[in-house]
Amino acid sequence: MFESVVEPSTPRLYIGNLSYEVAESDLFELFSKVAPVKNVDIVRDRRTNRSKGYGFVEMADLEAAKLAFAQLNHAELVGRQIIVSGAKSERRDGRRETSEPPR
Repeated sequence: MFESVVEPSTPRLYIGNLSYEVAESDLFELFSKVAPVKNVDIVRDRRTNRSKGYGFVEMADLEAAKLAFAQLNHAELVGRQIIVSGAKSERRDGRRETSEPPR
């Protein structure tokens, strides 16, 4: 399975291929070594509360996100090579932004 890697265009980064054992504090610690971090969120199954193996890190600004992307994409964390990519933007209503017109 290949995940498309996108250069960051916002401070929010997508982090994939996470071990189920990784905690928010692990991501915060790793990314804080590169630049200031605002927020970390690992996506979890609502029913079981188990990690889904991906999450998001919001860096202090776009430059920090680009630096973290450059330094940490394919870095090892808890025995797995993580994927760092620019996150797709979300609108305030929670739906993803697209370039397609509404139908």
